[in-house]
Amino acid sequence: MKKLYFLLPFIFFACKSSTSTIPEKEGNSKPIEVTYKVNETEISDFLKYLSSDEMEGRETGTKGIEKAAVFLEDFLKKNNIKPYFKTYRDTLTNFKSPAFNIVGVIEGTDPELKKEFVVLSAHYDHIGIEKKDQADKINNGANDDASGVTSVAAMGKYFSETKSNKRSILIVFFAGEEKGLLGSKSLVQKLKDQNFNLYTQLNIEMIGVPMKRDYLAYITGFDKSNMASKINEYTGKNTIGFLPKEAEYQLFYRSDNYSFYDVFKKPCQSISTFDFENFDFYHHVSDEFKLMDIPHITAFTQELLPAVTKIATSSTQEITMNK
Repeated sequence: MKKLYFLLPFIFFACKSSTSTIPEKEGNSKPIEVTYKVNETEISDFLKYLSSDEMEGRETGTKGIEKAAVFLEDFLKKNNIKPYFKTYRDTLTNFKSPAFNIVGVIEGTDPELKKEFVVLSAHYDHIGIEKKDQADKINNGANDDASGVTSVAAMGKYFSETKSNKRSILIVFFAGEEKGLLGSKSLVQKLKDQNFNLYTQLNIEMIGVPMKRDYLAYITGFDKSNMASKINEYTGKNTIGFLPKEAEYQLFYRSDNYSFYDVFKKPCQSISTFDFENFDFYHHVSDEFKLMDIPHITAFTQELLPAVTKIATSSTQEITMNK
């Protein structure tokens, strides 16, 4: 997550209680049944490598993030997810040294709906190596946001194997998020120039540990669209709730969903389980794999599959902006 300068003084003093607001279900849709099972071992192996010391904190423009880019390219290729551009690498136009978003596409199966796109995204960059003289200098960024990348990668594999998407799906791993959302700002302008037909974007941000609440995750910009209520309708569960701290800190504007919303004015929101109470190591060298809850990440991804499936297959665009 892009550094929250105004947030840091409060991050360890967030309220210890918060009410849950679960939107009422809309329509009469039955939850989608998904028999596909997300593999917990694959989740663990992927996240462990992406957040390893070998990546040197994945700072944009460094050798460390280059290793991460190769890893992500190899994953997409292995899972038969094609490059959206000529290659998987989308060069940032707004960064001084070579830097790349990694972008793959899964073409929709419906001749008409495939012209519309669902974007599933997360940022794979982090803040690199600490300049202070200390024993551990590597900001591994396991929660921020290797956890989100891991979940999006698993969703990409799901669609690639099941071919269950009538709409086309763009799988995006952003660089430059920690530098000011540079990767998403760069990509979104290219897509706009192509008359990219965006339906919606789900950006996954910091899902490495669970919350102690009666819903699985929260969404940024809760009241900007009906996305939360539609996801709950599609899963048949209290998957998405309202987190007051999200609204207070205006997190909608702090991750790569905002770049897409700013240009397309479509429902583009981030989903997270970092609630300012459950993880003490935001932008800290202790944000490491050993603290990640692999069963939670696996269950999170599994629970979202019915929702992303319905989003990718509904005959009409059911997720809309609130007026």
